[in-house]
Amino acid sequence: MIVRFPDILRPFKRKLVWRKDSSLKVIYLTFDDGPVPEVTPQVLDILENWKIKATFFCVGENVEKYPEVYSKILQTGHKTGNHTFNHLKGFTVSSVKYKENAEKASQLIVSELFRPPHGQISYRLLRILKSQFKIIMWDLLTRDYDKTILPKTILKNIKRYSRNGSIVVFHDSLKAKDNVLDVLPLAIEFWKNEGYEFGIL
Repeated sequence: MIVRFPDILRPFKRKLVWRKDSSLKVIYLTFDDGPVPEVTPQVLDILENWKIKATFFCVGENVEKYPEVYSKILQTGHKTGNHTFNHLKGFTVSSVKYKENAEKASQLIVSELFRPPHGQISYRLLRILKSQFKIIMWDLLTRDYDKTILPKTILKNIKRYSRNGSIVVFHDSLKAKDNVLDVLPLAIEFWKNEGYEFGIL
């Protein structure tokens, strides 16, 4: 179960953003795959309770379906990023189709930030996209979308792998609903108790 890719194995390390400044005790919360009305508003409420801002990497077709939820993300002071229009896997479609799909999402999601779904990005895709986007990966993947992983295990991994500058991935999706809503408040409480502040990408 990969929660953090070893630094030495991170492909294109200098061209992708995996982690922010390691000298600062700051966590960067990110949420992928939304927005959806069953989960995103509840995530926003949790963040509001703690006065924390985050970055939401949104799927274009969800933004199109639920524009009011997407608007609420922006209205409450959070940042958004592009996660393609159809949540494409970069290793299974042509570079041309992938670029077109990302640009279609950009018509709805105005952002310089991009995160490839499933973390799949080839060197060719990187060359194509880097002129338009800052490509954001992650330092800590919670795997909250995996229904076989219990919340206590996710929280244990968060406590073990969090570090200065960590970009942390949660998901505001239906698959992740139970885990993210259970774990997020506990994780925030842990980070607060450890003296972390929260930044926005």
